[in-house]
Amino acid sequence: MKLLYFAWLRTRIGTAEEDLDPPADVVTVAALVDWLSSRGPQFAEPLKNRKLVRVAVNKEYVGWDHPLRPGDEVALFPPVTGG
Repeated sequence: MKLLYFAWLRTRIGTAEEDLDPPADVVTVAALVDWLSSRGPQFAEPLKNRKLVRVAVNKEYVGWDHPLRPGDEVALFPPVTGG
């Protein structure tokens, strides 16, 4: 699974992207964010408020209950506003 981090999430987590093999019980976006948060404070702190994190799987916005599959591309980013 490819993880992409954007904007201040990338800065606070310390990387723009990584390839990961999450545990077998990580089958939804919410479970993935919970697992990422357990990887250390550089993940836990920026991911703690889910109202400030948006997720896209394979370039489509999804909800927290969206199922994940091996090989998915998951992007995490803050809410985007236009102007």
